Amino acid sequence: MTVLAKETRTTPAVTIHAGVLAGAVYDPPGTPGIAHCVSRTIDRGTAAHTGDHVAEELDSRGVSLSITVNRHVIALVCTCLVEDFETVLGLIAEIMMTPTFPPHEVNTRRGEIITLIRQDEDNPASVASQALMATLYGDSHPYGRRVRGTVESVERIDATTLQQFHGLRFVPANASLALVGDIPPDRAISAAAHAFGGWKGAPRHEPDLPPVPQGGSRRAQVISMMNKAQADVAYGFTTILRSDPRYYAYWLMNNILGQYSLGGRLGESIRERQGMAYYTFSSLDANVIPGPLIIRAGVSPANVERAVASIDQELSGLAAEGPTDKELAESKQYLIGSMPRHLETNIGIANFLQTSEFFALGLDHDVRLPGLLQAVTRDEVHDAARAALDPSRAAIAVAGPYDGALR
Repeated sequence: MTVLAKETRTTPAVTIHAGVLAGAVYDPPGTPGIAHCVSRTIDRGTAAHTGDHVAEELDSRGVSLSITVNRHVIALVCTCLVEDFETVLGLIAEIMMTPTFPPHEVNTRRGEIITLIRQDEDNPASVASQALMATLYGDSHPYGRRVRGTVESVERIDATTLQQFHGLRFVPANASLALVGDIPPDRAISAAAHAFGGWKGAPRHEPDLPPVPQGGSRRAQVISMMNKAQADVAYGFTTILRSDPRYYAYWLMNNILGQYSLGGRLGESIRERQGMAYYTFSSLDANVIPGPLIIRAGVSPANVERAVASIDQELSGLAAEGPTDKELAESKQYLIGSMPRHLETNIGIANFLQTSEFFALGLDHDVRLPGLLQAVTRDEVHDAARAALDPSRAAIAVAGPYDGALR
């Protein structure tokens, strides 16, 4: 098990951030949603304590435990006072190592998950996003499947299924633990050794993710939801690995395009100048496989074609001309300047450490990052835009009260 310890003196508290390689990509074929269900039930009882006892122990210390899941990782995160650190870490270790998945708790949480899935199916933004990912990666690819699964797959999940998944994925070699706060690193590491010292389990062979399909032509689909008020557009491409040396040029390119909804070329054109989007932004998720670059917009049904045409125009313009010197300088200044804000809290530092560990970026990544961004040239950002932003290869999904044809 990897332990990352960082001493800070800002507050008399410690953030515990445990991550396990047990995210949705590890769902068995044909049963999507198991990892998500594990994240919703893993704290509802351990070999030594009931779920209510665990909750009371945390509540009595003012600790709120957050358990989240993404494509690759299940994360357990909380912050406690220094004097409670060893006790709380022991509870986290119990939850991770010896969950019991009581059947009555599984039944309750399964019903809650099915409700969430049905809410997603009635939400145009969720429907458009999922349709885009399925188009980009294919329904059978882990990136193209729903993290929560389907109603049918979740109904098949029981306590035995969850225990089997836990036994396969929750082993020390799959885990990393970031401990950040007002404690010396030697105390943090000693506490981790005491809490997790008895954890056993051999690492399993990691399954290879399927190759990412190459999108050679423009693909558009419309999911009509005529009882809704707003249409949601999801527009995107597959791009690069996080380990690709071009990542920092892509990051700057995406920031210039519209990483934040009130800024960038998309926001300036579609939302501010033309006034036809309730929101618009772009996001880049370079990952362990070529991740997506996705553009999102919420518009009136009457503006769907105009919004898509405007996205096309902004992408074509950035690919043809590249960024201006001012855009590049301001994006570098913003991304570098925002780093201290992200690292001013214990939880921000813990998140950064876990990301650096997951992508093998090195423990000095925060020190090197400003230089990596400053070294990116205008030509490199232009090359990234030319490589990524080709409307003729875009995948587009629109969900909402719209039944027209997109080209």
